[in-house]
Amino acid sequence: MNPSARKNILILMADQMTTSSLRSYGNTVSKTPRIDALARGGVVFDSAYCASPLCAPSRFALMAGKLPSKIGAYDNAAEFPAQTLTFAHYLRAAGYRTVLSGKMHFCGPDQLHGFEERLTTDIYPADFGWVPDWDRPEARPSWYHNMSSVLDAGPCVRTNQLDFDDEVTFTVRQKLYDMARERQAGSDLRPFCLVASLTHPHDPYAIPLPFWNLYRDEDIDLPRVTLGYDESDAHSKRLRHVCENDRTPPTEVQIRHARRAYYGALSYVDAQFGAMLDALEATGFADDTIVIVTSDHGDMLGERGLWYKMTFFENAARVPLIVHAPTQFAPHRVAESVSTIDLLPTLVELATGARETAWPDPVDGRSLVPHLRNDGGHDETFGEYLAEGAIAPIVMIRRGPYKFIHTQADPDQLFDVEADPLELVNLARSPAHAPRVAAFRAEVAQRWDLDALHREVSVSQRRRRFHYAATTQGRIQSWDWQPFTDASQRYMRNHIELDTLEAMARFPRVVRE
Repeated sequence: MNPSARKNILILMADQMTTSSLRSYGNTVSKTPRIDALARGGVVFDSAYCASPLCAPSRFALMAGKLPSKIGAYDNAAEFPAQTLTFAHYLRAAGYRTVLSGKMHFCGPDQLHGFEERLTTDIYPADFGWVPDWDRPEARPSWYHNMSSVLDAGPCVRTNQLDFDDEVTFTVRQKLYDMARERQAGSDLRPFCLVASLTHPHDPYAIPLPFWNLYRDEDIDLPRVTLGYDESDAHSKRLRHVCENDRTPPTEVQIRHARRAYYGALSYVDAQFGAMLDALEATGFADDTIVIVTSDHGDMLGERGLWYKMTFFENAARVPLIVHAPTQFAPHRVAESVSTIDLLPTLVELATGARETAWPDPVDGRSLVPHLRNDGGHDETFGEYLAEGAIAPIVMIRRGPYKFIHTQADPDQLFDVEADPLELVNLARSPAHAPRVAAFRAEVAQRWDLDALHREVSVSQRRRRFHYAATTQGRIQSWDWQPFTDASQRYMRNHIELDTLEAMARFPRVVRE
């Protein structure tokens, strides 16, 4: 591909943004005009899934194009090995400038993973402090979600998440301006891949009044399916224990307020995305940039009595995926099931023009470019959950209308998601579906060695818990990313003549007749 023809890539990520909350996916409450506009002019994937319904495993899998078990991405305190190749490595090798701002939840000493620049620290710790313990499934981890996010939901003035996301937006806008000035000066003409990753609308469900007041209590939709503990499946019962759902059950008012704050947080995310898109337009990059909107996982938002994620039910496992490049791909919707791990081969093909490449490390994902061109494409996706609330590996296969969920610890689940979108009827119990269940079970046995995976997860948990206990004794050396700013190169400095400095900083340049 001609380097001058290569498009820039801007990836706009939200955290815990479920498709059921967005107007572009059928919601009638939320107010997200900038996301809506991207969807109208873009390719909307109606059945995109994360590889694992938890922050770090999903993000590692997205970046590496592999299922979590292939890279040891078991939970939110799993190390992302430095030798694991990511789309940032591939794009950087292809001549792209790779930049990250915001959350990616990297654990371990490598905090770049192929990115040339990282503009902010992460909101979450980079150490091994949040390791689950499958050896003691009855013990609830004190550091994990409880129901306070729901019980205390409402308006606020400030939170640490607002501090973080405001910084992400500022640094992304500033980087766009800097890159435009550098390109104008001819000092760096490379195309860029810029990832802007916000932490909203992730709980706690608290948002400032301007966004809270975009909604009224009476307009907020309540969960469509309400289940008690005894009506829940085995894994959901464990999640209810981990998150203490039934210790202090929320009232209808508290549920409504949590969902109202979530909608407010969506509008805040939309405003931040809009500010970054405005900078993209102001710098002249918009027409030459592919914009991708997605999330790491969804949020149950009270459906089935569950909150947050950690399950393969639709609200937690399905994610928005919008690709906006109207000069390249005509707007349309894609019904087939795909995965966020498909982004790596997609980005490589968009950047290089080559679908088949001599991968130094084969990936599990498949390019979405045929879908983008409305020219066929695959219709299946796989998922794994190996963290809190589980007591053994949980795997998921989505193909055609069916979703199959299997773990050695619990009865199988099979749902016809097209006919039963609320997943109320478990077809795995139906004699009529016995052959289909048997075929899925055979496929699971062929794809995964669940006994070996269980052992690997348990050994990793024990090793990392010991590591954390040892390295928090005495002097502690942090892995958290420390952004560096060279003040000698900012604003007004005496090593550059004044007129030259101001001319360099002004965009666009003034051209005198």
